[in-house]
Amino acid sequence: MLSLVDDTILIKIAEALGEDKEEAVKLVEILKNSDEITDDEIANKTGIRLNDVRKILYKLYDHSLVRLRRTRDPRTGWFIFHWKLQPNQLEGFILNQKRRVLEKLNARLEYEKNHDFYYCYTPGCKRIPFEEAVELLFKCPTCGKPLMHYDNSKIINALTKKIEQLRKELGE
Repeated sequence: MLSLVDDTILIKIAEALGEDKEEAVKLVEILKNSDEITDDEIANKTGIRLNDVRKILYKLYDHSLVRLRRTRDPRTGWFIFHWKLQPNQLEGFILNQKRRVLEKLNARLEYEKNHDFYYCYTPGCKRIPFEEAVELLFKCPTCGKPLMHYDNSKIINALTKKIEQLRKELGE
């Protein structure tokens, strides 16, 4: 069976991948406690609609977290899908997710470094890049207040620290 850490991580992944978190967690619990199981059996045990079971299973399959074996029903000729959890793929999934986050953080850092921002300092209003602020004659499009220069150095520092942390975790 899975270790406690793997178990906790698996539940978090199920929550992240499932549109309905409770359903995804129920499904993963059934998979975790079964050697191999069909989507029909999962639907019957959990009370989740078969289509929803399949959606969640295919999301897990797309990330190689479950394995699929297909057989043909000799009576009907229809395919039967047998699913099995692959907990040994958790580490790879997590590393891939971290790489994706790292890419997004790097893109955001470049955006922050390459733009000058203006802001009216009113809660709920957004920062505006210089090019757009010029077009708006330095007036906030939301509240109409004057836009003033916004120092984004704290954002740049926070992004840089998070990027360094992720690179260390990924061994880069």
